[in-house]
Amino acid sequence: MAIPIAKLLISAMAVLMLVSSSLATTEVPFMVVHKKASLNRLQSGAERVSVSIDIFNQGSSTAYDVTVTDNGWDEDRFEVVSGNTSRSWERLDAGGILSHSFELEAKAKGIYYGASAVVTFRIPSKSALQEAYSTPILPLDILSERPPAKKFDWAKRLLAKYGSLVSVISMVGLFVYLVATPSKSSSAKASSKKKR
Repeated sequence: MAIPIAKLLISAMAVLMLVSSSLATTEVPFMVVHKKASLNRLQSGAERVSVSIDIFNQGSSTAYDVTVTDNGWDEDRFEVVSGNTSRSWERLDAGGILSHSFELEAKAKGIYYGASAVVTFRIPSKSALQEAYSTPILPLDILSERPPAKKFDWAKRLLAKYGSLVSVISMVGLFVYLVATPSKSSSAKASSKKKR
């Protein structure tokens, strides 16, 4: 009983190796799509969402008729301020990068969980369009109450920027002070010699 199972496993492994080697030699595009979103609070109290989508072709051939669509932004909660939520390109060569960005203004308060953007593309060897999905974004806390800016933020920034320089100068100054000033023990010896 153990021998037929072992033969079956060996046969399955051989088939998998042949299939994976044949797929490795085929030239196809491989899309990696990264989506980022960041919040920007305006002076008026409104909040905007800046969205950027980067498409990387990590495959070994060109992708044609590349289209990115990001329709996960609910029209009741967001309004497009600049750019479009979709864009198309003629081609994306192997090793190439395409970028798309747009900006939305938030209309409603709350936590928003964004959907992935969809990239469709065509490869010459297949008639059907191929799809790739972007990385998800972290939940966005739209129009939330944020703590006020702290009074000593400027001191933290100065300390972060010049802290190491100040510490080095302080150590050098302390060393010079210790070398240049006479010690108490040598001054005590000198005063005891004078008394004799």
